[in-house]
Amino acid sequence: MGEMVSYQSNGGSSEGYLALPSAPGASAVVVIQEYWGLVPHIISLTERFAEAGFVALAPDLYHGKHTTEPDEAGKLIMGLAMDQAAKDIAGAAAYLAGRPETGGKVGAVGFCAGGSLALWSATLSTEIVATVGFYPVLPWERMRPDWSGYAGKSAAIHCSEADGTSAAEGVQLARRSVEAAGGDCVLYDYPGTKHAFFNDDRPEVFDREAAATSWARTLDFFRTKLG
Repeated sequence: MGEMVSYQSNGGSSEGYLALPSAPGASAVVVIQEYWGLVPHIISLTERFAEAGFVALAPDLYHGKHTTEPDEAGKLIMGLAMDQAAKDIAGAAAYLAGRPETGGKVGAVGFCAGGSLALWSATLSTEIVATVGFYPVLPWERMRPDWSGYAGKSAAIHCSEADGTSAAEGVQLARRSVEAAGGDCVLYDYPGTKHAFFNDDRPEVFDREAAATSWARTLDFFRTKLG
């Protein structure tokens, strides 16, 4: 089982859920929440990454707040201060890179709103060299990413059919920007899927086959890119 930890965040401090693998010498991954907050589903995913051999940390971007109500979740994500989120994510990466179990390279993965934040994260932190975004939905204008930070880095994006597949303009903008910066970006489509198809706490959208395939691809991506 993991635990809540505090870490430095650009002169302040933040908290997140940390899960450690059983073997030393692991790669590290920042796990970024959906718009619900640091809910049991994200904690469970952080544990799954640890079981797969990664040191995993899910920063609490809402600082103690979370919800199961869509309207309240919408208010929380709209109220998220992007400058503070950037500090929390970059601080989480620095914390992981500095832990004795890790080799310094860090990945980031996120879901829904967190998918956009995960893709953004490589522009915020030199430690984050590989990112995975599941059905990213936040408009890039909110984050104003400096895509040049992707030079020599890698991204993967898992796309649902309900969100417009990999042809969606936000996805294509990310791909073009990463590649223009000198990074590489791979896109995956999952036909017939709804938004949030990976979330097994939401049976109305969960797709078992797509979730299993995207999970395997994510692990392979991180193992390849993080070493």
